[in-house]
Amino acid sequence: MLSTNEPLAYRIATACQVLGIGRTKLYSLICNGEIQTIKIGRRVLVPRTELEALLRRLQSEKS
Repeated sequence: MLSTNEPLAYRIATACQVLGIGRTKLYSLICNGEIQTIKIGRRVLVPRTELEALLRRLQSEKS
């Protein structure tokens, strides 16, 4: 069941805030294929699952 408090995808600016990184770094992660985006109309969205997966990968690399 989906939580009504958490969006399924974030706009670029919101994804940056959620991760605590700048736009340049986020776009670098997108260009390098580390984060996948979806496009709906003219809006680019970052799925929440992509952000969670990125954090898991970074955490496992650190261990």
